[in-house]
Amino acid sequence: MLVVMRHGATVAEIDRVVRTIEEMGYEARPMPGAQRTAVGLVGNDGRVDASRIEALAGVAQVIHVTQPYKQVSREWRPENTIVTIAPGVTVGGPDVTIIAGPCSVESEEQIIAAARAVRAAGAAALRGGAFKPRSSPYSFQGLGRRGLELLALARRETGLPIVTEAMDEQGANLVAEVADCIQIGARNMQNYSLLRVVGRLGKPVLLKRGMAATVNDLLLSAEYVLAEGNDQVILCERGVRSFDPAVRNMFDLTAVPIVHNLSHLPIIADPSHGTGLRDKVTPMARAAVAAGADGILVEVHPHPDRALSDGAQSLDPSQFAELVSEIRPIAAAIGRGVVHLPPRVAGIPAVAVG
Repeated sequence: MLVVMRHGATVAEIDRVVRTIEEMGYEARPMPGAQRTAVGLVGNDGRVDASRIEALAGVAQVIHVTQPYKQVSREWRPENTIVTIAPGVTVGGPDVTIIAGPCSVESEEQIIAAARAVRAAGAAALRGGAFKPRSSPYSFQGLGRRGLELLALARRETGLPIVTEAMDEQGANLVAEVADCIQIGARNMQNYSLLRVVGRLGKPVLLKRGMAATVNDLLLSAEYVLAEGNDQVILCERGVRSFDPAVRNMFDLTAVPIVHNLSHLPIIADPSHGTGLRDKVTPMARAAVAAGADGILVEVHPHPDRALSDGAQSLDPSQFAELVSEIRPIAAAIGRGVVHLPPRVAGIPAVAVG
C-alpha cells in the first residue's frame, strides 16, 4: 500500500501517518519526492483498514499496490484449487463439470424425474432449491425442510451429489445436513455473516456473483469463506444487471478468464440466470465452456411450462441432453473433457432433516 501525501503536507502530518501505520503493526517507509512525499506500508497481509489512514490530515490518496483480498489470489496459491463435491465429482480440474436440475424442488415426482433425466444426459451433480429467495414475497418460496428431504431422496435414487442454496445462518446448518455443496445465491453474495457461517461448516461452497457486483466484489466475498479455513469455494458467473431490456441480465463471460488470472479458485457459469431465456441458454453454455469455465450450472425441469419458478429459462430433458452433446466437442477442442459421475458415486441414504 502506498500513502500519497498532499502537496505541502507538514512534517507533523507525515510523522502522524508513519506512527499510525506502525501502530497498526506494519512497517512505514517515507519516500520524499520533489513535489510531495509518499509513505509505503510494508507487510500488508490483506487486513489493512485503509479508511483509518485516509482520514488522517495531509493524506491525498491511498493506493493499493496489492489486491485487498489475499487467500483467494494467485499470489497466495499459484496452482489451481480443485474442489471436491463428492467422490469422483470435482470442479477446477482438467474436465468441465455439469450441474443441472430444476430451479426449485416442487414435489417428489418432479425432483426424481429431473434427477434421473439430468444424470442420464451427463450431469455430475443435481441442483435444486429447497429454500428460494424470490423478488416477490408472493412467489413460490420453496418447500423448505421437505425440499431437503426430497433432495436427499433424489441423491439416494440416482447417486447425484446435491447442490442447494442456504438463505440465512440458521438455514445454512439445516442445508449442511443434506447438501454436498452449499450454494450462496446472488442476493446473499455480500451477506458476510452468512459467508462466515458456511466457511465454518466444512462443506464446499458455490458462491454466485451478485447482480451488481464487480469481479473484485466477488473475490472479496470468497475471501470471507477462506478466512474461516475453507478453501473449497466455487465461484459462479450468473449475469449482472444492465440497461438493456433485451435479456434478463448481461452474461459477463469475460469474468471467466479474469478470475482465472486473479484467483486459484474455479469458476463456473450459469447461463440460465445469465440470460433468463430458454433459447439463449444453450448458445451461452457453449460459449462459457469455450471461454474456459470450469463447469456450467443449468436449470432443467421435466415440464418447464408447469414450473413454479424460472420456467421460462429452464430446459426440458431433451434440450438438456442436446446441450451436453454439443458441449463435449467444444471441451475437447480446448483440451478438456466432461466430468463423468462414477456409478452410484454418492451411495448416501436419505437424511431425515430435523
